[in-house]
Amino acid sequence: MPHKTNTITLHNRLVKSIMTLTLLIIITLSISIIYIVDEQENEIIASETRAWANILAQNSSLFLKSDNDNSQSALSSQLKKLISTPLINRIHIYRANEDGSIEYFSSYNKNLNFPAVSDKISQISQLSTIQYEENHLELIVKITQDQHLLGYLYIQSSLVEKQNFIKKLIYLMLSFLFFALLLAFGVAQWLFNKTDQPVAKLIEDIGQISQSKNYTLELANQPYKELDVLAKNINVLLSRTDKHINKIIDNHQYALSQNQALENRLSARTDALKESNQELLSTLEKLHEFQGQLVETEKMASLGDMVAGIAHEVNTPIGLGVTASSLLSDKLNEVKAAFDDKTLKSSQLKKFLTDGVENVSIIFRNLERAAKLISSFKKVAVDQSSAENCTFNVHSLLDEVLLTLSSKLESNNVSVSLLCPKDLNINSQPGPINQILINLILNSIYHAFEELDHGTITINVMNLSDQLHINYSDDGIGIDNSVKAKIFDPFTTTKRGSGGSGLGMHLVYNLVTQALDGHIVLNNESKHGVSFDITFPVELAAT
Repeated sequence: MPHKTNTITLHNRLVKSIMTLTLLIIITLSISIIYIVDEQENEIIASETRAWANILAQNSSLFLKSDNDNSQSALSSQLKKLISTPLINRIHIYRANEDGSIEYFSSYNKNLNFPAVSDKISQISQLSTIQYEENHLELIVKITQDQHLLGYLYIQSSLVEKQNFIKKLIYLMLSFLFFALLLAFGVAQWLFNKTDQPVAKLIEDIGQISQSKNYTLELANQPYKELDVLAKNINVLLSRTDKHINKIIDNHQYALSQNQALENRLSARTDALKESNQELLSTLEKLHEFQGQLVETEKMASLGDMVAGIAHEVNTPIGLGVTASSLLSDKLNEVKAAFDDKTLKSSQLKKFLTDGVENVSIIFRNLERAAKLISSFKKVAVDQSSAENCTFNVHSLLDEVLLTLSSKLESNNVSVSLLCPKDLNINSQPGPINQILINLILNSIYHAFEELDHGTITINVMNLSDQLHINYSDDGIGIDNSVKAKIFDPFTTTKRGSGGSGLGMHLVYNLVTQALDGHIVLNNESKHGVSFDITFPVELAAT
């Protein structure tokens, strides 16, 4: 949909433009004239003020030198006689004493109704140049005789007459502006009437062509050059439009015939595509079944690794127990033979009892370790196959997983740092959690630490807002950038052809997202090794 713009008529545009231009010219001219007149009047008044100040200062010097008591009133009378201009409002005469002080001496006030003003002795230095106020200007000049300072003369001149003249000038300019705007409006109307008729005729002809859709018609020549150029360009546009419409009609007919042919070919290919889709659906179902079997195989493979590790771990304590029991049996036979021959010594019996206690202790410790390993393996194996919710201690669950994988961890020189509260009891599914951690640990052993002498796995567990957060990280060789984006996809492996199925992390992803209703994220900010953030909802159980 085209953007709607605000339009204005040519009449309004022409009238506004001419009147605005006239207004700007008149206002600019008026302000310039008023400014020039104001400046000139200020200069004239300032010049007259200086002249009168000098004349009055000369005439006041004789009175300031006189010691007569009537000199002040005489000077005031002299000022009234001398001042013949309405320009001057007030005169102050200040006398300079020999001690350097200055005192008021005499004054002149044009009108008795004028309020008196305070003396300007404190402003002598400031008023040594003309200062303009709202309705007057002020000036102080020195009164000297033979280069000897006798005093100062303060003069105040009125600006009222100048201001009245400026006001009259402003009224005159406003009147001139009003008549200029009327004239501009009349000129704009006349110009519009001269140009509107051919434009209206041009618009009417274009409307008839648009209504009849007969693009072979042409616009007539126009009286104005600009409109005539516009009419010629519109005629060219109409000619091209007619050709374009004819071309579109031909193309449409050709497209209809092509569409019919395409429909026939599409119908034939649709039938073939339906058959291919049916074959693809059946193949996809088989692939899903095969993937499920591979996932189960991956579970059994990890369980097999645990079985091998447990077998190795259990073999050591049982072997030590068998050796200790065999040694204890030999010692027992020696003591029995000595007892039967009546050659049994107290020292021999004492040594037998000491060795017997030590051997029994060795047998007990190793059998207890074997029983603990078998119990842990049984619990992990049962938890792996269980998808039911139960209450369990998270720290104990992780200890059992690490115990079942201790053989793998020791043989590959991998240490595990477990950070988990020992009193964290939750109600969840231990089976998926077991399987997730086993797959992550085995994945680190087989991939992250393959070419390293030593490795460290860190498991950090915390409960926040009914969510269990597990951060699993290792300091191995890390994951290649080309694999990171598809790490959880099925059949993604870096050991293709070396026994890797590529389903380990896919199984972890499915267990987290489906079995535990959570989410797992690969932390891309990790500079060394890998780091997975696993979060899923749990119900905190009472300790």
